[in-house]
Amino acid sequence: FHLTIVLLNIWTHKELVSCVGWTTADELYSCSEDHQILRWNLLTSETSLVVKLQEDLFPIDLHWFPKTVGGKKQAQAEIFVLTSTDGKFHLASKMGRIEKSVEAHKGAVLAGRWNYDGTALITAGEDGQIKIWSKSGMLRSTLAQQGSPVYSVAWGPDSDRILYTSGRLLIIKPLQPSAKLLQWKAHEGIILKVDWNSVNDLILSSGEDCKYKVWDSYGRLLYTSSSHDYPVTSVSWSPDGEVFAVGSFNTLRLCDKTGWSYALEKPNTGSVFSLAWSADGTQLAGACGNGHVIFAHVVEQRWEWRSFEITLTKRRTMQVRNVVNDAGDVLEFRDRVIKASLAHGHLVVTTSLQCYVYSATNWNTPLIFDLKEGTVSLIVQAEKHFLLVDGTGVYVFSYEGRLISTPRFPGMRTDILNAQSVSLSNDTIAIRDKSDEKVIFLFDALTGKALGDGKPLTHKMEVVEIALDQCGPSSDRKIAVIDKNRDLYLTAVHRLYREHNICKIGTMVHTMAWNDSANILCGIQDTQFTVWHYPSAVFTDKDLLPKTLYMKDASEFSRAPHILNYVGTQVTVRRCDGSLVYSSVSPYPALLHEYSASSRWEDALRLCRFAKDQSLWACLAGMAMANRELTTAEVAYAAIGEVDKVQYINSIKDMPSKESSVAHMLLFSGHVQEAEATLLQAGLVYQTIQVHINLYNWDRALELAVKHKTHVDTVLAYRLKFLQDFSKKETNKRFMQYADGVEVDWEKIQAKVEMELVKEREKAATTSVRSSLASRR
Repeated sequence: FHLTIVLLNIWTHKELVSCVGWTTADELYSCSEDHQILRWNLLTSETSLVVKLQEDLFPIDLHWFPKTVGGKKQAQAEIFVLTSTDGKFHLASKMGRIEKSVEAHKGAVLAGRWNYDGTALITAGEDGQIKIWSKSGMLRSTLAQQGSPVYSVAWGPDSDRILYTSGRLLIIKPLQPSAKLLQWKAHEGIILKVDWNSVNDLILSSGEDCKYKVWDSYGRLLYTSSSHDYPVTSVSWSPDGEVFAVGSFNTLRLCDKTGWSYALEKPNTGSVFSLAWSADGTQLAGACGNGHVIFAHVVEQRWEWRSFEITLTKRRTMQVRNVVNDAGDVLEFRDRVIKASLAHGHLVVTTSLQCYVYSATNWNTPLIFDLKEGTVSLIVQAEKHFLLVDGTGVYVFSYEGRLISTPRFPGMRTDILNAQSVSLSNDTIAIRDKSDEKVIFLFDALTGKALGDGKPLTHKMEVVEIALDQCGPSSDRKIAVIDKNRDLYLTAVHRLYREHNICKIGTMVHTMAWNDSANILCGIQDTQFTVWHYPSAVFTDKDLLPKTLYMKDASEFSRAPHILNYVGTQVTVRRCDGSLVYSSVSPYPALLHEYSASSRWEDALRLCRFAKDQSLWACLAGMAMANRELTTAEVAYAAIGEVDKVQYINSIKDMPSKESSVAHMLLFSGHVQEAEATLLQAGLVYQTIQVHINLYNWDRALELAVKHKTHVDTVLAYRLKFLQDFSKKETNKRFMQYADGVEVDWEKIQAKVEMELVKEREKAATTSVRSSLASRR
C-alpha cells in the first residue's frame, strides 16, 4: 500500500477545518471555524460553498446518516449531524439547511455519531455527559456523566455498546442497564480520538502522549506505536477493517490492522483533526489545521500468485509481471479500482461500477459485467468460481461472469463479513453468523440453498476463523474451524451420521490456510509452524494424526504472524512488522493425495518407499483405510510399526461377507453405531451382538439378543465368563433377571456360533454367484 496525497488549492477554508464527511465515493463535505461548509467534487476537482453558517456557530464534528440500513438503501433524505461549540447539535440537509437544532450539552458538543442502522444518535460533551437521541433528535437517555470532557465516542459493531474517552481511560458501556462496563487506562496523556471497526471488532485510540494504539474489544493491547513528535489528533478505520489512517501535525500515516505502518507522508497541513474514509475504502480525507482539506488515494497495493505479481500503480491502472520470464502487461480500467483478488489462475477486479475477470493465460481480454452495488467489500476465490460481498448481499459468480447463486440467512449482515468469516470451495459456501458466533451457515455454492436439513453447524464456542478445504468430491468436503480458545477443529460439511462429528486436531492455533491443490492444512501453532498432511486421518484413525504432522520452529515468523496463502509447496506468511516470509513444504504429500484420489495405490506405495518418510507412510495408511484399500493399508501400517492394526486388518480380510468387512472397517474408525446399522441391515444379528460383546457393551448386546429373540444364552455365557475372569459377582438387574430362566451350555453355544458363521459364508457365496450371473446377462 501507498498513499498519493492531493491538496486541492482551488478554494480553501480561511480557518482551521474541524471535520469532514463523504456523501458519495467522490463527494465530500468539510466544515471549518470560518463558518463555511464546502462541497468537494473529486471527479471534476471543483469546490463549492454549500452554506455560510451563522457567525456564532463553530462546528466541531460531522457525521452523515448511514447510506444503507439493514442491508437496504435507506429512503430517508440525506442528512448529517453537525455538533458545535454552543452546546447544540444540528440536523442539516444536503443543501446545508438546518432542519433542527437541539440543546444537548453544557459547553461544546465534542462528538456526534449515528449508529450503524441509523436508529439512534449519540453525542458527547465538554460537560462529561454522553446522551442517546432518536433520529428525529428526541432525547432517549443519558448514558454516562463524568467530570472530564468526552473527546470522542464510537458505536460497537452491533450498536449495542458505546466506546468513549475519559481522560486517559477508555470505557466500553453496554446499552443494557444491568450490564457491566469495561474500562482501562489506555494512554499516558488525554485520549483525543477513538474508532471501533465493525468488521474486525478492533479499537483504535490516540492521544496527547503522541501514540496510537490498537486494542481488541476486551481491552487487550494488540499494538502500540512509538512516540511521535506531536500529539496524535485523529485515527480512522477503513470500512473493511484491513487498514487504518493516523493523523498528527504535518503527518499522515497508513497502517495495517495489526499496527505496522505501510506509508508515512509529511504534508504541510498543520494538525490533522479529523479523518474520514470513502465508503469504498480507496480514498481518505483529512481536516487540517491550516484550512486545507487533504485527500489521499490508496495505491501500490500488491497481489501475488505463483509466478505473477500484480501492482496497483495508479487508481485505474494495474501492472502485471511474470517473474519467470519478466513479461509484463498493463491493465487499464474505466473507473477506480476498489477491490482485487488473485488466485486459482484468475484475477478478479471490482471498480465502482463493474467487475473484471482476467485469466492468467490471457491478460488482454477480460470478461466484464456490471455490478448492482458499487462498493464490493470482499472477494473470495475458489477453483471454479468466486464470491463477491457488497452492502446488500453475497453473490457467487463463475469465471465466465454468470451469476450462480445468492445465499442468504435470516439476520445476515454483509457489512461485517471478512476473509475469516466467509469461506468458499467448488461446491460449498460457509458463513459465520455475527449474531451468534458459534453458528456457521453452510450453503450449496451452485444453488445457494442450505445444505442437508438446513440446520447450521453449531460449535460449542465462539468461532474466530473458518476455512473449507478445496479439493476432492463434495461428499468429502471438510471445514476447519479455529475457536475463541484458539483450538483447531475439523468436521465434515455433509452430515454422514446423525450429528456433525467435530474433532480437535490442534491447540493454540493463531492462523491457518488450506493448500490450493491438495487437502493439506498448515497453521502456526503456538511457537511451531505445523502442516497437517492428512487432517482427515482423525476420522479414520485418531492415533495416526500426530504421525502425519510436519512441525518446525516458527521463530522466523516472529510474534503474531498471519498466513496469507498456501499455494503449491509455498506458504506465504506476513510477520507483525509487515514483511513477507516464504516457507517451502515437501511436495510428496500433495503427490500422495493425487495418487489416492485416482486410486493409484501401487504408485503411492512406490512413492513412500522412495521417500522413506514415516509421516508419508502414516498418511498412506489413513488414505487406504478411508478408501477401504486393505492390502495397501496393511503395508503402510506395517511400515510404521503398528503390528496390532496389521493383525486387525488381516482379520477384516478374512471376514465371510462384504457387510462384515465394511462393519469392521467402521469399527476400526470408531463408528460403532454405523457398524451396528450395517450389520443389522444385512440381517447379521449374531455378528452385531458379538461386536457389542467384544466391546463390553453388555447392555446393548443383551438388548439386541432379547429384541431379536436369539443368542440370549450366548450373551449370558460371555458375561459370566467375563465376571469369572475378574472374580466379580453379577449386579446388573437385567442380567440377573434373564440368568434365572436361561441355562448356559458352552458346547451348544459354540455349535450355534459355528452355524451362524456357516450361514453367513453361504449367504455371501450365494450373493456373489447372483451378482456374477447378473453381470453376464
